[in-house]
Amino acid sequence: MRAAFVPNWPKRIAFLAFALYVLYALSTLGVTWDRFSRGLAQGAKFLDRLWPPNFAPDLLVLMSEGLLESLQIAVLSTFVGILLSIPIGLMAARNLVPSWLSWLGRGVIALARSFHPMIVAILFVKAVGFGALAGILALIVSSIGFIAKLLAEAIEEMNMKQVEAVRATGASWLNVLIVGVVPQVMARFVGFSAYQLDSNLRNSTMVGIVGGGGIGATLFTAYQRFDYDFVMTILLAIIAIIMVSEVFSGWLRKVFQ
Repeated sequence: MRAAFVPNWPKRIAFLAFALYVLYALSTLGVTWDRFSRGLAQGAKFLDRLWPPNFAPDLLVLMSEGLLESLQIAVLSTFVGILLSIPIGLMAARNLVPSWLSWLGRGVIALARSFHPMIVAILFVKAVGFGALAGILALIVSSIGFIAKLLAEAIEEMNMKQVEAVRATGASWLNVLIVGVVPQVMARFVGFSAYQLDSNLRNSTMVGIVGGGGIGATLFTAYQRFDYDFVMTILLAIIAIIMVSEVFSGWLRKVFQ
């Protein structure tokens, strides 16, 4: 008689191996309950120093300037990143271009995705100096890695019958792109772009910590000066900006669906 549930031994062995590796990793990283409990106590003291937030007028002006610069960094890097991602994404789509060109496009995407934005920001800070320009260049690279990859995948997943129908009329490659490709991927492309704007707004805070300008630089300076109440004010402002950005991105996706 055949068993109702046949045991999947390869999957079980894989899960067991993963669990054993997790235990091994914990044993080598010095993670102990005593250290964790002491960390909770220190964390409680830190949270106590964060509250209440400091809303002094001069500090609010300083924070507003940093937030405005972060917003400018996010918008500019997203805009330029989208413009550069379109040709790279098209070049990486294997159902539209020759294989050698597709591999070239995917190589560019892989290079852009290889490093975290903070690492790229450090490189640009060394290249162009401290300030918003380094942050913008770092987030442009990050945008290319994300949008170009998803655009290429969206093009590869589209219905090729519509493309072949346009090609059968003798249309040029550009007309095929406009009539056969763009209508199928536009909604998803707008969704990718809106998400990347959200991501760049968050990442603009991180790149500022390493010298890329924006509110991250203000946050790092306040933390170094032990102005934890002002740190809390900045954190609350960042959360509010991200929530507004999320609402705007959702509205933008609905408009283009």
